[in-house]
Amino acid sequence: MFFLNGRGEMSIVKKLFKREGFTLVEIMIVIAIIGLLAAVAIPNFVRARETAQKNACISNLKQIDGAKTLWSLDTGSTATPTWTDLVTAYIKQTPSCPTGASYTIGALGSDPTCNSGVATHQLP
Repeated sequence: MFFLNGRGEMSIVKKLFKREGFTLVEIMIVIAIIGLLAAVAIPNFVRARETAQKNACISNLKQIDGAKTLWSLDTGSTATPTWTDLVTAYIKQTPSCPTGASYTIGALGSDPTCNSGVATHQLP
């Protein structure tokens, strides 16, 4: 707040106490609030990312399992299919786990597996 003297000018005393910028306490409060928000948001982000990766991996495993079944029905074979048998005919491309791991097709009658080592990346 500024007070003007009789001539419409700011008094020298008021100029000396004129406040510009933020105080250290105000900056510390803002930093504390940002830290608190980050402490809440980061774990939720990590958990959401892990859940999304798990769901994408399980979806890929179901797609591989379905492709194996279709291949078996179409060919009448009971042998273990290869990626060459499945890709392009039943799956557009060789799927990969969102974690960067690969999949093992497995024999007919057994579930395909993810080689990521994550326990939740398997068919239920």
